Amino acid sequence: MIKPELWRPVDGLVLEPNAMTAATMSDENVVVAAGPGAGKTELLAQRADFVLRTGQCRYPRRILAVSFKVDAARNLRERVRTRSGPHLASRFDSLTFHAFAKRLIDNYRPALTGFNALDPDYRIDPDTRVARKQITFRDLVPLALEIVETNVYVQEGIRQTYSHVFLDEFQDCTDQQYRLIQAAFGRSTAVLTAVGDTKQRIMVWAGALEGVLQTFAEDFSARPLPLYQNRRSAPRLRRMQNRMIADMDPSAVSPVEDLTGDEGVIEVLSFDTETDEAKSVADIIESWLKDGVPPHEIAVLVRQQPHLVARSLGSELIDRGIPFRNEQESQDLTAEPAAALILNFIRVVANDRRPFAYAELIRLANRLGASEEDAARFDSQLKRSLAAARAQVRDQAFQMDQPAAWRGLVDEFLQMVSRPVLTALSPGYQQGRRLDDLIEQTFGAFSRELSVDGDPAQALQRLSETDAVRFLTIHKCKGLEFRNVIVLGVERQLFWGNAAATMSEFFVAVSRAKQHLVMTHASHRERPEGATGRWDEHREPYEQLLAFAHED
Repeated sequence: MIKPELWRPVDGLVLEPNAMTAATMSDENVVVAAGPGAGKTELLAQRADFVLRTGQCRYPRRILAVSFKVDAARNLRERVRTRSGPHLASRFDSLTFHAFAKRLIDNYRPALTGFNALDPDYRIDPDTRVARKQITFRDLVPLALEIVETNVYVQEGIRQTYSHVFLDEFQDCTDQQYRLIQAAFGRSTAVLTAVGDTKQRIMVWAGALEGVLQTFAEDFSARPLPLYQNRRSAPRLRRMQNRMIADMDPSAVSPVEDLTGDEGVIEVLSFDTETDEAKSVADIIESWLKDGVPPHEIAVLVRQQPHLVARSLGSELIDRGIPFRNEQESQDLTAEPAAALILNFIRVVANDRRPFAYAELIRLANRLGASEEDAARFDSQLKRSLAAARAQVRDQAFQMDQPAAWRGLVDEFLQMVSRPVLTALSPGYQQGRRLDDLIEQTFGAFSRELSVDGDPAQALQRLSETDAVRFLTIHKCKGLEFRNVIVLGVERQLFWGNAAATMSEFFVAVSRAKQHLVMTHASHRERPEGATGRWDEHREPYEQLLAFAHED
């Protein structure tokens, strides 16, 4: 533990003055308004390090960080672990709103009564609610809110647990989510830090509150601290963003002298058809990969329905043997320890030549609470199981391209690992059917990718976060950054709706890029199989958006 005045940002980073103030605040709530690339995630990671190292958050109390996306929550968790080390980071809970709500429901489920009462083994379904047995994701926050608002013992339990609360991308907070934060931490001693950017307010469709940052500042007496510097994008890209900011929020425009430099590339590409677009974009991606750009540093962003809009591009990449990962279909599986365990097992026995996968499996032998003797026994059993599975896969009779053959191996492996070890991987696996559902989702994702070309190695690459180009919707890319970004289909038929919301979405998309930004539009997109609802084959470029790419 060190004195607060002696603390310095980890890794020698230099924070701008307002960021340093926000990171080292002792007993005052803060609301930080910051644009893309201003270092919001880094600010929260440094603040976590400050409150943990200086004893502001004393053991056994914890820090709660609430984000809107699984990727954002995981990125912040990993950054705190890197900055502060695993011991201190073990008291840092980085969750999505849904995960936080589910934790409250699981911990205080008996407080739910009447129609909202739930059995201990309740499950979550995407669409259907069944009395006592099943709820949907939409029910999580309302049920958690009912528990907290009606039970003072729950309120006290939450407040005793968390001394500090971080609220990430808070501009997208909905009414019920805001009420949950108020019920849990209003009039408490917890110190709250909220960060957001009204120019990236893209969750209006989901009920995001108008002016929530100002409302938070008033309700929680929070000190406003704006951040100005964009530390992510190259100068040429920052100038494009600045031109958009001049339309969206003139008071936040950066001085021209702060944006000088020729680094960065912006391209606007026009095509006759989606087939022409797919071939050209695949050429670009292939050239980036040959130049040494890691696959996970390349993102293809689509406003909606990437499985349809980017289908031709996906087919072209498959033909060229370039793995890509459709985030809409992956359902955040790689963030789940059980899913990572299953996929690493398949990597090892398929001889995918990934040393990290074998290391992660062996790490199970050192699972928490196991004695040295038990760990040694488990280690030996695990190695025998892996050797047997590898031998089976190498047998000519093994049907490498058939999901059923792999399912048998996976089931035997999970049985060997044992249910207690699996449930210990995450607190969420200890209740209901979450673990079983996740196992099915993981194997379903692997089977889907295996059916593409029958190659397990390629299937695993397409499910990997590091080995595959990523296809994302704009909503899903919030909080992420990539070296090179392609915004596919900047057309009026895709970027429809409220003009201000459209501008915010486009701003989020283009501000993900650090070095190279490509924007495309096509004159014709043939209606793909599986498309429902309206699909205009004739397309028009969204000239007002694309015009921001041009230097004054």
